[in-house]
Amino acid sequence: MKKVLFFSMMCLMAAVTITSCDKDSTGTGTNGGGGITPAGYVDLELPSGTKWKAANETNPNDNDFYSCDEAVEKFGSSLPTKEQFDELRTCCFWTWDEAKKGYKVVGPNGKSIFLPAAGYRNCNGYVGSVGSHGVYWSSTPDGSGYAWGLYFNSGVVSVNNSDRCLGRSVRLVQD
Repeated sequence: MKKVLFFSMMCLMAAVTITSCDKDSTGTGTNGGGGITPAGYVDLELPSGTKWKAANETNPNDNDFYSCDEAVEKFGSSLPTKEQFDELRTCCFWTWDEAKKGYKVVGPNGKSIFLPAAGYRNCNGYVGSVGSHGVYWSSTPDGSGYAWGLYFNSGVVSVNNSDRCLGRSVRLVQD
């Protein structure tokens, strides 16, 4: 009986590992956490090896938002690419936390990061959707005046493009 239980558990763990990048972004995660490196990055065990910073970057001059050009200039290659956001979206389990207003994002190894729904700043300076939407810049441009980024609310997680003048949150990566 013990052998059957052990074998069943190993098969289940292997199936989860193999299919973790094939699931949609609305799966529920585990209770993993911790694993923050001394530099403040979390290894979620993603196929690319990318580690995600445990917290957003702050910008005391602008409600913690950056335009895309500010983010690229300040953070350079530490800003995630569109592909890294796609990987985070498809390879992790995303669970909306209504109390904290954001997503707990759990990697294949059970470790997690939290992405707050910090809202956005429009090109005219209006700040909106705090607590209901999260928008994060990538370093990947999309034509003249646009760039890719991560967008979410309590029911949707997507990677889309938007005007580079918008103020968005920034979460850094370490390759």
